[in-house]
Amino acid sequence: MGQRRFDPTRLDVAALATEHVTLSGQWVATELPRWQAMQSPLSDAEPEPVRWSVHGEMRHVSGQPAQPWLRVQVSTIAWPACQRCLQSFGQPLEVDRSLRFVDTEAQAEALDADSDDDVLALRPAPDLRTLVEDELLLAWPIVPRHAQCSVPQHDAGDEAASTSAAFAALAALKPPASGH
Repeated sequence: MGQRRFDPTRLDVAALATEHVTLSGQWVATELPRWQAMQSPLSDAEPEPVRWSVHGEMRHVSGQPAQPWLRVQVSTIAWPACQRCLQSFGQPLEVDRSLRFVDTEAQAEALDADSDDDVLALRPAPDLRTLVEDELLLAWPIVPRHAQCSVPQHDAGDEAASTSAAFAALAALKPPASGH
């Protein structure tokens, strides 16, 4: 029996899970436009490829019949701008998530609200590239910053002089006090 070919743009998750298939590969950042747009424009580094692997399996949940699950693993280097020094830096990102699949979008919505599991619908068939890109965007650091970085230094004397000048300018706008 030859191995079935799976179309990553219309992934048959149920078949992947039933057959316990693992797919893997890599994409360049330009193939993931939302991911590429997140990278710091200050970085002159060549974007790292996005390496991915998905594994399908059938799992039992709370005494229900077995349901298809997809384990998604992704690794790459993100290039955010540090929120302290504003310089771009490379930060390794690793994603390892299991996604539960159900028949309909309505079932997914109902279960997702009451479950700790991430629940998606089998239909329409998910696009693996979009799924991987979504997971990368969810893993993006909320406040990216270097572990150690040099915050730009300000000269306290210059800061005091500019503050004094600002207050002097405001004082000049104030109407003269009347001598009642």
